[in-house]
Amino acid sequence: MKLFHLIYLGWWFLRARVFGSKRPLQTVLFISDRCNLQCKHCSVYQKENPHNMTYEQIKQHLLYSYNLGSRFVDFEGGETMIWRDGKYNINHLIDLAKEIGFFSATITTNAQLPFTNCKADSIWVSLDGIGQYHEAVRGKGTFARLEQNIATAKHKALSVNMVVNTLNYVSVEETIEYVHNNPAIKSISINFHTPFPGTEYLAIDMKLREEIIDKVITYKKKGYPIMNSISGLKKMKNLNFKKRCWVTNFIYPDGQRANCIGEGTDTCEKCGFCMAGEMASVFNFCPDTIFAGLNLRI
Repeated sequence: MKLFHLIYLGWWFLRARVFGSKRPLQTVLFISDRCNLQCKHCSVYQKENPHNMTYEQIKQHLLYSYNLGSRFVDFEGGETMIWRDGKYNINHLIDLAKEIGFFSATITTNAQLPFTNCKADSIWVSLDGIGQYHEAVRGKGTFARLEQNIATAKHKALSVNMVVNTLNYVSVEETIEYVHNNPAIKSISINFHTPFPGTEYLAIDMKLREEIIDKVITYKKKGYPIMNSISGLKKMKNLNFKKRCWVTNFIYPDGQRANCIGEGTDTCEKCGFCMAGEMASVFNFCPDTIFAGLNLRI
């Protein structure tokens, strides 16, 4: 990260914390709701008449986000690695984001296809447990393909994201151990299933969430490569904090824009997106969270 990037971050934080500015810093851009899996928890995938943004549409959304103040973009799907628009693929979108001025461009993938030559600054692979636990969410054979594609990716900043739910919560500890022992993986991010309509049965209760968070914190204190900060994790125990979801602007495959996929619903009371706790901790000047954020983006 360059010096002027750090200056921008400092100025952004000053305006937000002291002057009450609410300009997003990060953009999550869902470029398509086409996918090669049908995961049980997914609230994005569309089997019938899926949307697939064009290169020009994505360019306009990136320019819009940049002008809002956003400087980090995460491309998501559907499945990002199957996105195409004529001659354009995901690498063209990463190049485009950099040309516009974004400090970094990342992707999230289910790792069912090779991504060896991906230009993303960092790659997030969806890993929902080890072996049978991952496959209980994503389907038979998905874990073996994921392992193979992670091993061959050879990306310097490849991390995994685990969404804890009723099907895989017993696999949290072994998944953390797996990441710790896998040289191809930089870190793991822990989140919890948010009960969107039709997927309520996947959400664990708050008591169990607290127990799992305590276990994750224990691993974090031992030096395991967990992206979440301890301060952020503690806030996710009871969700009793001021939400600052405006830090991220979400743009969906149909072009709709919002501050969060749960905006306007009652799911905020059961939010499992741990970035909410991280955002709140940054604004509370928690050093471990600030360091975790810089480590993630640098």
